[in-house]
Amino acid sequence: MTKKSTRYCEPELVALLKSNNKVAFEYLYYHYAPALYGIICKIVKDENTADDVMQDSFIKIWKNIAHYNPEKGTLFTWVLNVARHTAIDKRREDYKYATTIKWDVVQEADLSAGSIFTPLPATVDLKSIVERLLPEKKQLIQMVYFEGYTHQEASQHLGLPLGTVKSRVRKALQELRQTFEVSGTHAQFARN
Repeated sequence: MTKKSTRYCEPELVALLKSNNKVAFEYLYYHYAPALYGIICKIVKDENTADDVMQDSFIKIWKNIAHYNPEKGTLFTWVLNVARHTAIDKRREDYKYATTIKWDVVQEADLSAGSIFTPLPATVDLKSIVERLLPEKKQLIQMVYFEGYTHQEASQHLGLPLGTVKSRVRKALQELRQTFEVSGTHAQFARN
């Protein structure tokens, strides 16, 4: 287990993860698991399934960390996408056996204190940043990244062409990426 005072800048943490450092992986799990678990639970709707998806997600993260590219986004965004895609895949798999699916929105009131990602001082409030997007972009980001919709499902749900959905999501992500760019500094991850 890592010491309480251990701190990693993101590039250092990524380098350690890519070298299969067990302590760095424990550190990653300690800091990201609560946020990922909350999103996974909202997508799969079952705690037992969420536990399995969580385990599968971290196995995928461990096996695929070499594919992480910091130029495409932060480490948190990458691990969130791995977990989200794993949960969506599980939900699709289960859909074959279910007759109906309820697409509930992840409400802040539904999240327990343990499942909320508490930003560290070097991070920002993602929800408030997403709120600043134009309504059509904000809605798509919420649907695709917080509610588990695919681009195709969002297109069908909103009655928009698939190309429009993909274009708006891409533009929204570009805006969000610009917000997170900090020149000359790296976010520090510290154990609370």
